Amino acid sequence: MEGKRVSESSLTTSYVMMPEDANPAGNVHGGVIMRHVDNTAGVVAFRHARTNAVTASIDSLVFHYPVFIGDLLTLKASINLAARSSMEIGVRIESENLLTGEVTHTASAYLTFVALDKSGRPTQIPELILETEDEKQRNRAAQARRKIRLAQRNQGQK
Repeated sequence: MEGKRVSESSLTTSYVMMPEDANPAGNVHGGVIMRHVDNTAGVVAFRHARTNAVTASIDSLVFHYPVFIGDLLTLKASINLAARSSMEIGVRIESENLLTGEVTHTASAYLTFVALDKSGRPTQIPELILETEDEKQRNRAAQARRKIRLAQRNQGQK
């Protein structure tokens, strides 16, 4: 199986936030943003594995600033780590005030996906080809997070 570059599966998506996405005060619901994060990260996972990939976990989704009705929500997602059948996808969430052009780093998230074969069993995925220093740094950080996830999972099984 040939390896794949980070750039081959990276994705940027944007959505204008509408009144149905928000509470009466005009703040976009975190769940709406989470749905977009999961969908965008899922496409990155599917692109890398070229097979069905399902969300196994969301390590964290930390909101730094609110998003409002009328803002452009932009999600920048890329794969940080590819293991045997699992992969970590990082997503940077930004909001842009379309009237002023001000862009704010709204949130960040790390999600783990597992690639599945046609019978629903975990299946091997391509290795990840790291080309830039940024990609290598993200991979090292993802490896550290993976160690923590695996240790927590093993503690929960005792």
